[in-house]
Amino acid sequence: MTYYKKLLLIDDDRDDHEFFLEAINEIDSSITCTTYFDGEQALGQLRNNRHEVPDLIILDTNMPKLNGKQILAELKRIPNVKEVPVVMYSTFFSERDDIELRNLGAVHYLSKPSKFEDFRTSLAKLLSRK
Repeated sequence: MTYYKKLLLIDDDRDDHEFFLEAINEIDSSITCTTYFDGEQALGQLRNNRHEVPDLIILDTNMPKLNGKQILAELKRIPNVKEVPVVMYSTFFSERDDIELRNLGAVHYLSKPSKFEDFRTSLAKLLSRK
């Protein structure tokens, strides 16, 4: 059972989008996922569209223009979005990153493993807990 039915993925990598969406479809085909390749575009949409608030935001830490930390800080300033859990998404997290991201409001982080099965398992665990 998954608790989150409306996801938002913000990641600049097209291959990561495909990987993520394929895993979501295998986990629970009833989950909808909106994707953005650019943090500024995602922030603009979230600020202007008060009725389409996701249940969970997955946010890449390493992106051009605005990085994940900057986007996270902005997400927490948007009234209708600030309570939405944000999971940071990257290939590597240090202990320092974990502390800093949690202080900014992230609830968890998800590593980008190279094996699809490992990623799908991690994502399924994440989506099945509140």
